[in-house]
Amino acid sequence: MKTLLAALFILLFTNCQAQPAEHSLLKELKEKVVDKTYPKIDAIVVKRGDTMIIEDYFNGFKKDTPHDMRSSFKSITSLLAGIAIDKKLMALDDNLGRFFPELKDEGKRKISVRNLLEMRSGLGCEEFYDIGPECEEEMVKTQDWVAYCLGVDRIREPGLNWSYNSNEPMLVGEIIARASGMSVMDFAKENLFQPLGIKDYKWTVSPKGQGMTAGSFYMKPLDMLKIMDLVRNKGRWKGTQIVSADWIEASTNGQIVIDFSFTRYSKIPNAQYESARYGFFWYKEQLNYKDISTEVLFASGNGGQYMMLLPEYNVTAVFTGSNYGNWRGKLPFEMLLKYILPALEKENNR
Repeated sequence: MKTLLAALFILLFTNCQAQPAEHSLLKELKEKVVDKTYPKIDAIVVKRGDTMIIEDYFNGFKKDTPHDMRSSFKSITSLLAGIAIDKKLMALDDNLGRFFPELKDEGKRKISVRNLLEMRSGLGCEEFYDIGPECEEEMVKTQDWVAYCLGVDRIREPGLNWSYNSNEPMLVGEIIARASGMSVMDFAKENLFQPLGIKDYKWTVSPKGQGMTAGSFYMKPLDMLKIMDLVRNKGRWKGTQIVSADWIEASTNGQIVIDFSFTRYSKIPNAQYESARYGFFWYKEQLNYKDISTEVLFASGNGGQYMMLLPEYNVTAVFTGSNYGNWRGKLPFEMLLKYILPALEKENNR
């Protein structure tokens, strides 16, 4: 009994000693969010393995408040496409002509599902480099968002150049709906959200009833974290394979260089920049800052919406924010490199 009590005392003493050093950087990070050094950060949720490291909400947002994911939802659309492909409802090499018999333009009919997922369809929309045309604003003014997307001019050969836009995820969502015989909302509920226990969310829907699969979806940060845990576990959730490991590998390989660094636009001094890369509606970027050199897989949405996986740290992370339309939406990369990862490094070195 004395031996057991002694062991418990040593364990408690060690934990008490470790706590301040382990969390000092994270405490400082929270203070900088509260004092607006990092403005309009609405949530930070970080987990290492199965252990929650940070879970903080700000600016009136709470644990149970669904947040607008903006374009980070495109990465969930990628998972839905993978599930549909796993079920053999569609294939990467299928073209638009198979699913849209109303489409008469032969060039457009040859655009493949792969072209859409890679943002290389050749359709004339560009929402990333401010060179336009920015099609989403015009799309949402219409009654039929899918018809609008199909009507956009093709300006180059499919598979040639990356051109970020919201049309292509909308078309992927409609393909899933037509291939499965159910709305994309029902398909997502049955095949992804219900299995993960995600219940409290809100779709944005067109006047014609088409679910927005390019963004403007509301979800709780903890449920966003479930999505990244699913990816971390190669498509498995509590012993069930939700989406194949092969799809997780193929969709997140990030082979398309996009000539843009999220780290650079976070404006963190002394970070070495490398271009992010693109997969099937997922980004990857190598992070290099002081002694940190690691890769992050992430979903990104306007305003600072991020779902992240850092494999070398076994970390999944979610950030939500309201820095819409400005560079401060990239601040989570500075927060990650200056506070969160160094705190985990200190823990590793103890």
